[in-house]
Amino acid sequence: MRRNLLALSLVAWLAADPGTAIAQTTPHPILFVTQVPVPVDFATIGSTFANHLASSAAVYRGGDLWIRYPDGSRRNLTQEAGFGRIGAQAPDGIAVRDPHVHWNGTKAVFSMVIGAPAQFQQNPYRWQLYEVTGLGQGQTAVITLVPNQPTGVNNVMPAYLSDGSIVFASDRARNGASHLYPQHDEYESAPSITGLWRLDPAAGALKLLDHSPSGDFDPFVDSFGRLLFTRWDHLQRDQQAEDPMFGNFDWANETAGAQILGTMTEVFPELRVTPNGSPVVGHRFNNFFPWQVAQDGTDAEFLNHLGRHEFHDFFNLSFATDPNLVDFTPGNRPNPNPIENVFHLVEDPTMAGRYYGIDAPEFDTHASGQIIRIVAPPSANPDSIVVDYLTPRSTFGTVPAPDHSGHYRNPLVLSNGTVVVAHATQQGGVQNLGSPEEPIPSYRFRLKLMVAGPGGALTPGAALTPGISKSVSFFSPDAQISYNGELWELSPVEVRARPVPPTSSEPVLANAEVQSFATAGVSAATLRSFMRRSGLGLLVVRNNTHRDAADRQQPFNLRVPSGVQSVGSGGTIYDIAHFQAVQGDQVRGIGGVGSPNPGRRVLARFLHETQAVANNLPNPSGPAGSVPIFADGSSAMFVPAQRAMSWQTTAPNGNPVVRERYWLTVQPGEIRACGGCHGINTTGQAGQAPATNTPAALTALIQHWSNLNGGLMFADGLE
Repeated sequence: MRRNLLALSLVAWLAADPGTAIAQTTPHPILFVTQVPVPVDFATIGSTFANHLASSAAVYRGGDLWIRYPDGSRRNLTQEAGFGRIGAQAPDGIAVRDPHVHWNGTKAVFSMVIGAPAQFQQNPYRWQLYEVTGLGQGQTAVITLVPNQPTGVNNVMPAYLSDGSIVFASDRARNGASHLYPQHDEYESAPSITGLWRLDPAAGALKLLDHSPSGDFDPFVDSFGRLLFTRWDHLQRDQQAEDPMFGNFDWANETAGAQILGTMTEVFPELRVTPNGSPVVGHRFNNFFPWQVAQDGTDAEFLNHLGRHEFHDFFNLSFATDPNLVDFTPGNRPNPNPIENVFHLVEDPTMAGRYYGIDAPEFDTHASGQIIRIVAPPSANPDSIVVDYLTPRSTFGTVPAPDHSGHYRNPLVLSNGTVVVAHATQQGGVQNLGSPEEPIPSYRFRLKLMVAGPGGALTPGAALTPGISKSVSFFSPDAQISYNGELWELSPVEVRARPVPPTSSEPVLANAEVQSFATAGVSAATLRSFMRRSGLGLLVVRNNTHRDAADRQQPFNLRVPSGVQSVGSGGTIYDIAHFQAVQGDQVRGIGGVGSPNPGRRVLARFLHETQAVANNLPNPSGPAGSVPIFADGSSAMFVPAQRAMSWQTTAPNGNPVVRERYWLTVQPGEIRACGGCHGINTTGQAGQAPATNTPAALTALIQHWSNLNGGLMFADGLE
């Protein structure tokens, strides 16, 4: 069926793009995709989030996988391999996205959806992973389905890890349960990516590397072996629950047969809107930032610990009644150039640790905006990292300006240092200049070389193709949509062999934690073995009173009753006695109790996972899901692995004092230790260095666990 292309249509297609060379040369071939423009920017192929959906309304059929050679000549690889068509797209039209080239330069992995509906059909289309070989001039393209990947779900944005396995984003339910599919994001309750997954295609081994309640995007391994990606952090209360029109409700738990509750409950974080007379300021949260994780899923954190204090130019304090706390403004920080988000992050092959990305608004630009750059090798302290604006700041938004040169996405730095981007000249927001049935897009993305412009800013230069046009029609699914014109050119990648980065994994335990195990008389290997079998990770904080000097938005004069304190100024001192965890449970229903929509939204629930609670230190005077903070400021807690987790420190009476604002995933057997929260970059609020004390809480937890499980662990031969 896929090879059954009408001869006349094929002739017309080839005539529209004969593959003739154009003048601009590149050092290596460039792989890219074409996409029939979708002039809608919510939950469609070009959107910042929910861009993984595969319906013909979300991603128009008719795009292809292309390669452009250094002399400008081109090949349509999907057509060559027997996929795709022009004209009517039913039944086997395709769309293609996200190519990534293997380290050896001879093959690439990408995502493709196959199929288009006849009128009034509602077919369950899904993105799946494919590999292509035969990339050299004179070779023949061969495209094969990646074996053993999850089926019946959307698998997108693949990349190769150092060992040749594949990391990708997927909307597969965290635990594979069909009744939890799809996960809904924390903002608009749109279907979301659940996180990053690792697949060994030969063995079929599948592993969740990061559970993200709102989505992970564009993973790749940098030259240091770190797995980098953009993460959407939106840990706030459900705004749609405030409007009954959405029909939100709560399930009692995550099971398929759970009871529907008569009330909705949210326990974390703060309310979105400040209640009248409340000292607690309303909490709204929404950013797309670069994250890093080891290739085995351990050691997740912001890229170089870069966060809101290093990137943003404003956010609120947490307690309005504490004069020590202030709304955040940049002040005299080293980075003078604030940004909102980071999309489409890539590394510069000419300089290890230098990254290019796009700062774009969440709507109205198809995830295109301003080109930015940061230098962030592993050795760089976030306090010293500066954002470079490579195009004018006006290109971030949709307000026309004299220096606004259009919008940019999908940057690629070639091996000679030249920058290639997908560029649209449009300065304003997304518009359909035609009709729903015959769309005319206001954004027309073309691959272009960037050149130096006025004042040193980059500006678009020559196009890499003369334009690739196509005539298609399809149903979406009731109305017929017809398009005849230029296609978007997106997602360029250079086709060349590259050095294989080192494989990264969980870092070795620091001396502080090693001493805890020695004092407790238990080996770390013994405990890790139990944790892996039990699906647990371990969070250790050496001193919860330590806060980074830049963070004056949450309390920083902190004291453990009858223990340590860190006091950075006069005024209120907060006692903290408990470390309380929340776990991300998919229990928020959508669409009404009579006929709920498929899937659920994640909500924070106080830690209740049985294995974690049963093995944690008892804390009878503390709030639900908590462990005690010891006199040295430390805490240690077992938590469920491969599930989004967050936490807060509380006063002796259980009232929250300092809240973590991000979800974090740990792997089975992972021991995740930090000096304090918010961690110290250079110095803390009281001028202190990061904590290096042997955490008394960890020693006590290991001894407690050993007393509970010692007989079992020796019987199993784990020592």
